[in-house]
Amino acid sequence: MCGIVGYCGRLNAQDVVINGLEKLEYRGYDSAGISILENSSLRTKKKAGRLINLENALKDDPFKGNIGIGHTRWATHGVPNETNAHPHLNTNGTISVVHNGIIENYLDLKEFLISEGYTFKSETDTEVVAQLIDYYYEDDLFTAVTKAISKLKGAYALGIVSENEPDKLIAVRHASPLVLGVSDELGTFIASDIPSLLEYTRDVIYLDNGEIVVADKDSYTIYNENLEEVEKEISKITWSLEAATKDGFEHFMIKEIFEQPRAIEEAILNKMKDDEINLSTGTFTKEELNEINQIYIVACGTAYHAGQVGKFAFEQFAHIPVTTDIASEFRYNSPFIDDKTLLILVSQSGETADTLAALREGKKHGAKTISITNVVGSSIARETDKVLYCYAGPEISVASTKAYTTQLIALYFLALDFAKKLNKISDEEIKNIINEIKELPNKINSMLKDLDIYKNIAEEIKDSQSIFYLGRGLDFISAKEGALKLKETSYIHTESFPAGELKHGSIALIEDGTKVFTIATQSKLVEKTASNSQELTSRGAHVYSIGRVGDTLLEKSADKVIYVPNSLDVLMPVLTVVPEQLIAYFTSVAKGNDVDKPRNLAKSVTVE
Repeated sequence: MCGIVGYCGRLNAQDVVINGLEKLEYRGYDSAGISILENSSLRTKKKAGRLINLENALKDDPFKGNIGIGHTRWATHGVPNETNAHPHLNTNGTISVVHNGIIENYLDLKEFLISEGYTFKSETDTEVVAQLIDYYYEDDLFTAVTKAISKLKGAYALGIVSENEPDKLIAVRHASPLVLGVSDELGTFIASDIPSLLEYTRDVIYLDNGEIVVADKDSYTIYNENLEEVEKEISKITWSLEAATKDGFEHFMIKEIFEQPRAIEEAILNKMKDDEINLSTGTFTKEELNEINQIYIVACGTAYHAGQVGKFAFEQFAHIPVTTDIASEFRYNSPFIDDKTLLILVSQSGETADTLAALREGKKHGAKTISITNVVGSSIARETDKVLYCYAGPEISVASTKAYTTQLIALYFLALDFAKKLNKISDEEIKNIINEIKELPNKINSMLKDLDIYKNIAEEIKDSQSIFYLGRGLDFISAKEGALKLKETSYIHTESFPAGELKHGSIALIEDGTKVFTIATQSKLVEKTASNSQELTSRGAHVYSIGRVGDTLLEKSADKVIYVPNSLDVLMPVLTVVPEQLIAYFTSVAKGNDVDKPRNLAKSVTVE
């Protein structure tokens, strides 16, 4: 996820663009850049790091002009540095492009353009767009843009300017957010998010997929995907700036819960090509896999729970035994590691100190390494042999939500990739599993339509002293993640147990009124978990169950049942975690806690 801003009007474009980028820095903060048309010449400046670096550079050499575009980056293709920062230019520097999203087929397009004599400076997918527009340019920027985007696959919001047509700003939206701001007095604005616009106008137009905007200082025209002019309704924004930064949500945590369907779609998009698994350089060859005789998945906290789900996926898809270990314990457990060991490190930030230490321990013993992380160019990403990115976009709330679900997607695809290369699964089976994975975003969206049950449960549990989460098999992993989310946001003591272990000690903690969540989505274990729930209710516990739609068995042993859509057993953790996240969020709200910044916790744990 990145942030783009564009302006065409009567104001100083540099001021408008930089001000807009300041409101979008939460969307990306590893580099920033700006292009301004000044006296019909295109001027561009880019800086690595925070936006302040770009602002300082512009103080010494300001741009002056009324048309411009800018970008704040969350790296997806290429490490965070000045070369990979946006905007990206064509070879002769006459066309400038900013981009939010992912061009799925950029490598094919790059190969084609190289064969046509084009050269590239960056590792990004976006530079391909600038060069492709140049390839089609014949004295009409609009026509060149329409021809170029007809070749693009993936998700993109684009802002485009050219010194060949210095009075024009073009914007394109396809599966990535882009909003148009309009003002008769000031001009036309484009932005990834509404906060960038509020200082200048509250009149906005929400662009639909495939729409193109062509603007000059006096007017704008919108075209649909068939290149027909369309009239769009202007909406009036009444939100405060703070609320708008969160897209109208009260907190980043709930915003990021709602972002999960789109984040998962992007995660899938980046791991496929022509409907086939394609992890590019983020995986190992068949020959390399044949040299591996053991796999460890090592991580901390929520990432560790993702790794435990990954263990099930590797064992089911690829029939490979996997050991999971907590990173802070890994170095002290005398693991049997050698050059035939594969170490999979999972970390949202890519900077987790214990996970980094485990990585270095593994490399010391000759292990092959691969990381699953959300941050391009992070320490763990740089130090592992291979890296598979989550593409969740920036996650602001300390309590991880969309990073977790996209970690699961990455692990599923890695397991399927291994299984295919080792001939442990048929192409038909892979196709069926991927089709089920592709349905997950729609299923999550269906769960986000009515939040009342989660709010009501939050009110019922907010004053509890202790709460328990139980499950069997993969449901126990989901129970652990649910317990972690609730304890870190609500500060209620919350503990998870394997449901089958109740009679071996933990049932002694159950008394009249104890609140217990049971997760029951694994087809072979639902009856067992329902039986465990009955043991709880008979001892006075108040039981909430999370189960599959249509599984009425749970209603006989629970006070309330939250139903989630059906999927393959191994994929159910992606769905069951959503109600857990919502319950944790609404409980924190009900208790009046600082939802996005729970006490004593940090987003990136960079010390042991």
